Amino acid sequence: MMTPEQLQSMIGQTAVDSSGDKIGRIGQIYLDDSTGDPQWVTVSTGMFGTKESFAPLYGSRAEGQNLMLAVSKAMVKDAPNVENDGHLDESEVQALYQYYNGYLGEQGMMGGGGQDYIEQDMSGRQDLGDQAGVVGHDTSGPTTDDAMTRSEERVRVGTQNVETGRARLRKYIVTENVTQTVPVSREEVRIEREPITEENMGKAMSGGDLTEEEHEVTLHAERPVVEKETVPVERVRLATETVTSEETVSEQVRKEQIEEPQTEIRGDQR
Repeated sequence: MMTPEQLQSMIGQTAVDSSGDKIGRIGQIYLDDSTGDPQWVTVSTGMFGTKESFAPLYGSRAEGQNLMLAVSKAMVKDAPNVENDGHLDESEVQALYQYYNGYLGEQGMMGGGGQDYIEQDMSGRQDLGDQAGVVGHDTSGPTTDDAMTRSEERVRVGTQNVETGRARLRKYIVTENVTQTVPVSREEVRIEREPITEENMGKAMSGGDLTEEEHEVTLHAERPVVEKETVPVERVRLATETVTSEETVSEQVRKEQIEEPQTEIRGDQR
């Protein structure tokens, strides 16, 4: 059996049957869900290669740039119509098993080249029941050796970095009232009186004896003046930080159990 890596490298190449006849272009490789072994290959068949047919990979081998399958071109073209959607469900797998197993059984009875495949199941396990040193008989399939393997599922938990949301930084304008107290000054009028002395006698006697007169003084006062200017006050940016928490995950796992052997006693015990 070719490795998954070898088969992946042949995608897009040509599949031929056991007689060397061209079947079609290789599409996808399907793996067994439980073992991960290569199980099926899709091949373009029909008029202009518009149909995808499933063919078994057991017994296949590389022939140069081509993949030689253990079944005939006609067998692949007449295979059950199975949807090529990336996964085969149980009913589809059983349909393919029944179809190709029946074909290989016929070939074996005819004495053709399919005998080697009759001695293997669909995963390529060879029956060793008749070989020396192999104890027991596997009632559910081919006898591979003198023991069975007990397997169980294990859970491997990891983490994946996914996008959970977006944060956006936006600024907008608001209006508020600002109140400040500013000291202001103003001029006020007051009357100053001074007595007549020898020093100011001349100024006092410069006018007429009795006259009417007005004297005007300009008054000044400060008024508040408001000016506004725009100044930068701070810089703001978005940053992220990693916060670690714990989450509990649960998953069902299956495991195989082996029953204690039950001994069947035959004949009379004396």
